[in-house]
Amino acid sequence: MHVAIYVAVAENGVIGRDNGLPWRLSSDLKRFKAGTMGKPIVMGRKTFESIGKPLPGRLNIVVTRDPGYRFEGIEVAGSLEDALALARVRGRCMAGADEICVVGGADIYRQALPIADRLYVTHVLDDIDGDARFPPIDPGLWSLVSSEDIPAGERDSHATRYAVYERRQSVH
Repeated sequence: MHVAIYVAVAENGVIGRDNGLPWRLSSDLKRFKAGTMGKPIVMGRKTFESIGKPLPGRLNIVVTRDPGYRFEGIEVAGSLEDALALARVRGRCMAGADEICVVGGADIYRQALPIADRLYVTHVLDDIDGDARFPPIDPGLWSLVSSEDIPAGERDSHATRYAVYERRQSVH
């Protein structure tokens, strides 16, 4: 199974503020739901707690160093590596699940970026104040395969550009 990162990131790299999202993007949340439905999703504990409940229709795997952490409707893993292994095993039983979706936060993204195959990035077209950042997307490693400008809808605080990147194959 491929490893895919789903992230919304401002022009200055910000992805979050005070353990939450620093924008309101209803249209992007709909796209996120459609893209991740029926697939394993992996997130850190703080991201899970900011959402407050398991996301329905998906296998929710939460990475935490706390071996006693429990919440109804989630699986717990002690590391990103363990979470991905669990997602691969459990994902085989999920019809149509062709990728593992890594959905945050900053530390999990940092760990997943070197092993991800694809990035689904909502570029928030503004500089935003925040305390969590996404690493720069290196064009030497990532190829832009599609991009679509999305004007801000009535329930969106910002215009966005939705882009998909795939890891470049190394030439030996």
